[in-house]
Amino acid sequence: MDEDISQADWMEHCSEEGAGTGGDGTEGQTTDLKFGESYTWPDGLKVAVAEAKVFTDYDAELMESAEPGSTDFRVKLKVENTGKTAVALDDLSVIIDGATKGGQAASTSFENGAEPLEGRLAPGVSATKTDDSVLETKYGKKIVVTVQRNSDDLDTDFPEFTGSIIG
Repeated sequence: MDEDISQADWMEHCSEEGAGTGGDGTEGQTTDLKFGESYTWPDGLKVAVAEAKVFTDYDAELMESAEPGSTDFRVKLKVENTGKTAVALDDLSVIIDGATKGGQAASTSFENGAEPLEGRLAPGVSATKTDDSVLETKYGKKIVVTVQRNSDDLDTDFPEFTGSIIG
């Protein structure tokens, strides 16, 4: 037992009531979160998958286009810093798997409307960021989005959000 830990830190990290609070009824939950639900890391960085939508706004000048047999899509992530110090968004990454028939989405980037996970997020600030991917159509449109975070803490949780690509 660390006698120097504050009650708030103990509630967040040690108490079964506070561990991994999502603030929306998802306390302690890192898997089976639905799109729109959120997860909050102990330092106050909150993340939610707002939506996954088929991407069609290709930049012809960059020769972007759809490949037959694949679904191009963009995931919108809402990030909010409810903590006391700035957070590096570059520490976040996204892995997307097919939820019905397997398969893993390949990461890509589309120019139009992109808001990549980069820069810093000051305390009290929220932003919507994007992550672009391609999934073979044979794997369907139901997906699991895992938001990973680089950290020196080996116990860092990676929340998983389940939903469908719309469009």
